Amino acid sequence: MQPLHTLPTTQTSSYAPLAVVLHWTLVVLIIGMIPLGWYMMEIEDDPGSAWFFNLHKSIGLVLAGLVLLRLLWRLGHSPAPLPASVAPWQATASKAGHWLLYAAMIAMPAFGIIGSLLTERGIVFFGIPLPSVLQANHDLAELFFEAHSVTIWILIGLVTVHALAGLKHLLIDKDGVFQRMWFSR
Repeated sequence: MQPLHTLPTTQTSSYAPLAVVLHWTLVVLIIGMIPLGWYMMEIEDDPGSAWFFNLHKSIGLVLAGLVLLRLLWRLGHSPAPLPASVAPWQATASKAGHWLLYAAMIAMPAFGIIGSLLTERGIVFFGIPLPSVLQANHDLAELFFEAHSVTIWILIGLVTVHALAGLKHLLIDKDGVFQRMWFSR
C-alpha cells in the first residue's frame, strides 16, 4: 500500500493546516475522554476518584474550547467542493453528518459543564477551582449528567460512521477525499 500522501487524488483541495490540526487534536482528545469517562464512573465512590473527575472536567473544558474554535473556523472557511465522483446523496449525507458531529461535540461538553456547575464540587480546572455560577441542585445535575452520557453514545455512532466513510474514501474510492483532512499530500 502506498503512503497516504502519495495516493492518487482528484482535484480536491486540502483543508487549511489549522483545520487539520484541530480535527486530529479533537480525534485524539475525544477518543481519550471516552475511556476516561467510563473509568471514572467505575470508581466514582472510591477514594482518590476526584482526581480523575477533575482531569476529565479539565480536558473537557479544553475540548469544548477547541470545538468552538473549530466551529468558528469552519463557519468562516468553507471546504472545497467534493469531487464530482462523490454521489449527490453522499455529499448531502456528509454535510448533514458534519453538522450533527458539531452539534454533538457542543452538546456533550455543555451538558457535562452545566451538570458539574450544579454540583457542590463544581469544576476544578487543572487544580484551579472555577467560580460557582449556579446554585447546587443534585437532581438537576443528574439530569444534565444523564444527557451527557446519552450524548456520548450519539457521538460514538456519528464518529464511527464518519471514520468508516473516511476509510471508504481512502481504501475503496481512492478519490482524495480522505487526504483533504490529512497532514500532507
